[in-house]
Amino acid sequence: MVDKHSQSFFGQSTGLTLLSSSRSDPYLYFKCIQKKQNGSWEKPSAGEGKTIKCNLDEIIMILQVLEKNEKVWSSFHSFKDSKTQISFKWDDNNDKKLMVKIGKYSKVLNFSQVELLRLLLKHMLKEKIEYATTSNFIGNKKVSKENIKNFQENQIIAQKSIENSKVNEGKTSQIEGSIKGSTDKALLINFNNDTEIWIPRSTIKSNYNIEDDSNQIFLIDEWILKKNNLIHN
Repeated sequence: MVDKHSQSFFGQSTGLTLLSSSRSDPYLYFKCIQKKQNGSWEKPSAGEGKTIKCNLDEIIMILQVLEKNEKVWSSFHSFKDSKTQISFKWDDNNDKKLMVKIGKYSKVLNFSQVELLRLLLKHMLKEKIEYATTSNFIGNKKVSKENIKNFQENQIIAQKSIENSKVNEGKTSQIEGSIKGSTDKALLINFNNDTEIWIPRSTIKSNYNIEDDSNQIFLIDEWILKKNNLIHN
């Protein structure tokens, strides 16, 4: 399953692009460009064209039109002092053509384009409901679902760490990494090999800055490093 989606619908004079940067974002973008008089296309990178952001509620309403539960849906988008009207409307004379209007930009989608747009929006909405509406925060740091899943196991490791550290007292190693999350008993550290591991605070013998997400040097009990294959015997 991919994390990003992008699909463009181009005509002779207007282009419409659907874009989702991440399935964990509770929104997606519609980007519009048109052909200039000199025959070149507008460039969003040069500040040309129009981009709007649609939230989950708006995606649902657009789908209502695409699935022909509604004939038209329109709304206003506000950004700073600018308001942009958008609408999705079936053609009065042809029920297989859809008119999309975003500000001054208009794009007519034919049957196959409408069906592709409908399938993409339905797929992305399902992804976003699963990934963008789940709380993945521990402390004030966002963490992956895999690390959330392993959280309970690492809490048990944290409980046992004091006893283990006494057995291995004095055996520590320096290792570099960055803090990605925290609880009262453990830190989620991303080490240089791109491995994220929950490390019990009681096994960290050096000072650290929990608010700093850049790399730091940690002095950590060797037993926990060996347990997670971060160092070898």
